Amino acid sequence: MSSTEATLSGSFSGASSTPSEVAFWWGTSSSSLTNCAIASITSSSTGADGLVSGTFSATLSGLTPGETYVYQACATVSGSGEYASQSNTFWASGTKFFTLSSGAEPALDEDWLELPSSIEGSRYKVLNANSGSERNYTCLYDTQYMVSLWTAYPLNSSHIGSLDRPKSWSYNPALAENLQPNLVNHSYSGSKYSRGHMIPNGSRNGVSQMQKQTFYVTNSAPQIQNKFNGGIWAELENAIQSLVISKNEEVYIVTGSAFEKQGESKSVSYVSPSDDSSQKCGIPNYFYKLVLRVKYSGSTVVSACTIGFWFEHKEYSDQNAWANYSVSVDQVEEWTGFDFFVNLPDSIENAVESATPSWSEFKSF
Repeated sequence: MSSTEATLSGSFSGASSTPSEVAFWWGTSSSSLTNCAIASITSSSTGADGLVSGTFSATLSGLTPGETYVYQACATVSGSGEYASQSNTFWASGTKFFTLSSGAEPALDEDWLELPSSIEGSRYKVLNANSGSERNYTCLYDTQYMVSLWTAYPLNSSHIGSLDRPKSWSYNPALAENLQPNLVNHSYSGSKYSRGHMIPNGSRNGVSQMQKQTFYVTNSAPQIQNKFNGGIWAELENAIQSLVISKNEEVYIVTGSAFEKQGESKSVSYVSPSDDSSQKCGIPNYFYKLVLRVKYSGSTVVSACTIGFWFEHKEYSDQNAWANYSVSVDQVEEWTGFDFFVNLPDSIENAVESATPSWSEFKSF
């Protein structure tokens, strides 16, 4: 897949004959599948029972980078038989994908419920961190500001422990070092800003390799240490970790930074790493955190609940007041331009992202 193209694949089985036509109907939502791409059968075989199975595919082009798309596969089988009194066009269940920005690496596993959409531009890189075969996190890294605009990850109680913090940071091996801030040995110049984790150490200090990957410099942003990173922000992170332990379930989290709201014009300040005054790291004007909880029937999501938190990047005198800054996911989408939790079923996503529950309501879901 590129930023403007995608290849869709489908399969059929149990057909009385080879389908006369296979296709994909697609659009930007499940209610607007108005585009049709005629597909080609790529394989076909007839079983001992005389029924036909096969696969087919089609390539879409002219897509909009960063957009979410929904598609549905269909196959038309001609002739009479047991389906004669019904439609002879058979539809597969719908699914979705989102296009990548230019130069981004794929991050499209539909089981990763925490994933947001990407953004267009070569300055943006989608980076995945994995510990062996286990998923750790994905981030959308801005090489100009040298911070991640969002970091998405699952969190369950097995991720949380009491391992000692690593003694040093390291460069992310998935990206050229010259595109990363020189924060391996020391923090930002001056004493006001710390290397604020986007996915916190405390959310991965139960698994050594995962914890080390939270100390990639691409997982840092300049955060006011006193009365923000070490205060209200830390208390929010502790509350989410405590929820996961008490409920013994996996939740899905997006931590983000923003330099301005959509339609807003704010100036951007910069700070240099102590070890490299030539580098300029953008200081976000806002930070946010989104949390998703889901309930399943088997492997199918049947209900969900979301909550968001949005903070101006400033000092807060009351570190325990984090619950007062809750907002809906829809509101954060409006402010940032991202589409969050893109792999949720559309009907569930649309319903839960408009709600603004209190923290106590979210906990009782």
